[in-house]
Amino acid sequence: MENEKRSLLSRNKIEATSEADRFQFGNYLEVIKSFAKITYQSIYVIDYEEMKFEYVSNNPLFLCGFSAEEVLEMGYEFYFNNVPKEDLELLNTINNAGFDFYDKLPNNDERKLYSISYDFHLKGKYDKPILINHKLTPLFLNQQGAVWKSLCLVSISHNKKAGNIIINKQSSNTLWKFDLSDKVWIAKNKLKLKDKELEILRLYAQGLTINQIAEKMFVSPDTIKYYRRKIFETFEVKNFTEALSFALDNKII
Repeated sequence: MENEKRSLLSRNKIEATSEADRFQFGNYLEVIKSFAKITYQSIYVIDYEEMKFEYVSNNPLFLCGFSAEEVLEMGYEFYFNNVPKEDLELLNTINNAGFDFYDKLPNNDERKLYSISYDFHLKGKYDKPILINHKLTPLFLNQQGAVWKSLCLVSISHNKKAGNIIINKQSSNTLWKFDLSDKVWIAKNKLKLKDKELEILRLYAQGLTINQIAEKMFVSPDTIKYYRRKIFETFEVKNFTEALSFALDNKII
């Protein structure tokens, strides 16, 4: 143990840095590019001053069959060319509602704690449109507090239809859901699972069957099925796969 501890603490310990080393912190895109290498999600950066994509990761989901260079070149035209008309109208509603919500927040760095999530379809070069989940959070604000640049994450949605518009605040137990019918934000408490329910979901994520989970938790398979049903009811899903996707999307596990 002592050898392992010594290795972890000293194997790559940096003794000194130069001004040139510290200057690297200013190149934030290098950090994002490194993150793109280790996540399954598509990543891109929006520049609201230039109204363009500043960076697009080389991930097939968001690219829709195009190259990253082609999507960068298209910029916002990418949406107009690859999002179905009805979902374009939805994106317009989300854009207006999201920035209306944002404009009412205190004009300080606390604004960076908020992120918005929603679902819409991408068609591109696919045979049929794919429902994706889109998460967006501010990277930089200008001096007036407006969003200058945003980081966007794209993954497959676990939902069945477009919409599902939610704003989260970091380290807060409250979230806001947008009601598309009444065009209003509704504050709600974030969903939580009991300890046993969390353990079951984590074990399922490891690939264990109901019988294996029951054996590991020293309970009967029927008990696991009971907790499984409670998880489905809490998340309003129909199976373990959807429950796991929901839990990951909402940082529950």
